[in-house]
Amino acid sequence: MPREGTGPDFIESLARGLEVIAAFQPRQPVMSLAEVANATGLARPTVRRILLTLAELGYVRQHAGGFALTPRILDLGVAYIQSMGLWDVARPHLERLVERTEQSCSIAQLDGSDVVYVARVAVPKIVTLAVQIGTRFPALPTSLGKVLLAALQPDEVARVLSEPSRSGLVPVWQPDREEWEAELREVRARGWAMTDEQLAKGIRSVAAPLRDGSGRVIASVNVNAHAAETPVEVLLDEYLPLLLQTAGEISVDFARLESAPHVQRPLAPTGSG
Repeated sequence: MPREGTGPDFIESLARGLEVIAAFQPRQPVMSLAEVANATGLARPTVRRILLTLAELGYVRQHAGGFALTPRILDLGVAYIQSMGLWDVARPHLERLVERTEQSCSIAQLDGSDVVYVARVAVPKIVTLAVQIGTRFPALPTSLGKVLLAALQPDEVARVLSEPSRSGLVPVWQPDREEWEAELREVRARGWAMTDEQLAKGIRSVAAPLRDGSGRVIASVNVNAHAAETPVEVLLDEYLPLLLQTAGEISVDFARLESAPHVQRPLAPTGSG
């Protein structure tokens, strides 16, 4: 995250605050003042003021000699999801897909070289990796990520994948450029993607793109299954047709939402006279 802007309107203090929030990692939920300062490169007095400000606002709490994010931090991500209207559109379709497949289904978007989960309907299963809203994984070894990467121009894919993952996960699949380019060409040609224990052992999934009214890929949706109980044939022959149908329905509904006129109601008068 850039700490120094290029114009007079850049607010450095806001950038520093966001950098402090981003310093908290999935496997390090509680961090000391020194650890946050070391992770951000900011001076300890600056970090202390930011953390105390975030604590007063309810986004951070002091915990066991350090600081931890509170659930209120999710409001920042939820605001993004709700502003798109994508979850409202996708929810009934995703729930129906889960009911028909009896597997967890998710929607993700690209953030650098990672995918970030923005919607999910889960079924209770023992899985290798825990997933929730906001979880990020390296994009390339996931079916969700392959769909999103395949929607980019080839030169853009290389630039995106040159960015380091912020997921903290080392995937099983470590392809060279020739291998991942061939994989993404195949995804572009057939319009969907599959991953078979490429992210982690035991995880098998298939994904399809979600599009807006102009045909632009805005997200991807998947059906996720455990490799030990779901053969590839079941994933492709039974779940994939249902997934493609669902992705089409969500895309159509989202396009309708975009094209619908938005009426802004005038504010009610505060008083008379």
